[in-house]
Amino acid sequence: MLAVNNVYKTFNSGTVNEKTALNNISLHLGAGEFVTLIGGNGSGKSTLLNCIAGVHAVDKGSIIIDGVDVTRQPEHVRAKDLGRVFQDPMLGTAADMQIEENLALAYRRGKRRSLRWGITAKERRFYRDLLGTLELGLEDRLSLKVGMLSGGQRQALALLMATLKEPKLLLLDEHTAALDPKTAVKVLEITEKIVMENKLTTLMVTHNMRDAIRYGNRLIMMHEGRILLDIEGEAKKKLTVEELLSRFGQASSGEEFTQDSVLLS
Repeated sequence: MLAVNNVYKTFNSGTVNEKTALNNISLHLGAGEFVTLIGGNGSGKSTLLNCIAGVHAVDKGSIIIDGVDVTRQPEHVRAKDLGRVFQDPMLGTAADMQIEENLALAYRRGKRRSLRWGITAKERRFYRDLLGTLELGLEDRLSLKVGMLSGGQRQALALLMATLKEPKLLLLDEHTAALDPKTAVKVLEITEKIVMENKLTTLMVTHNMRDAIRYGNRLIMMHEGRILLDIEGEAKKKLTVEELLSRFGQASSGEEFTQDSVLLS
């Protein structure tokens, strides 16, 4: 479903601020895989997602989604096949529009636009049933402006919108990082439910080791633009934070992984 082949990405090339963000990265995801991606600041996690989404052009290598080489496709072209949820709850939804209007935008994405905007009674029932699956009480608040929602409610809505058309690939860029711990757990539970029920191929960036171990069927750790660890199956199920730290130390020639935001989460 996703093939990232020998990708390089350097920012500010030829200057004193030159930074190699991705260094010969190769990554392959099969259909329906739910992969968590972890690493410290500057490891290349978000850069990888942005290159897959077309936000950044790669310097070298190729990116293939569902058999189609999208390496040179601009962001807006490949967006039709992607679902994305960002770290900032303010992104991904329109604050000044009603909940049902936001859902209608997502539902009608890719369809020919007409002068008719009105939401039909059938659509409204569909949105109400859809929101009911979140178990957040939003199904009875369809006319509420999204800007009135809490951060967790807004992220749950953004997740619903991103997956409404069952994208070929779902990209989650630390989508719970800005939420309080209790709300983050709820959004992650909703994420897992949506991903598993719809068998969505998913790449989820997280800064939290426990979440990286708990969710998905495969865990990838990045460091300095490279993939250090790729753990799946039974090995991932049995993995602990302590073992992950130990394996990181071995793979990175003994370098310590000491970011508090990762270790203490």
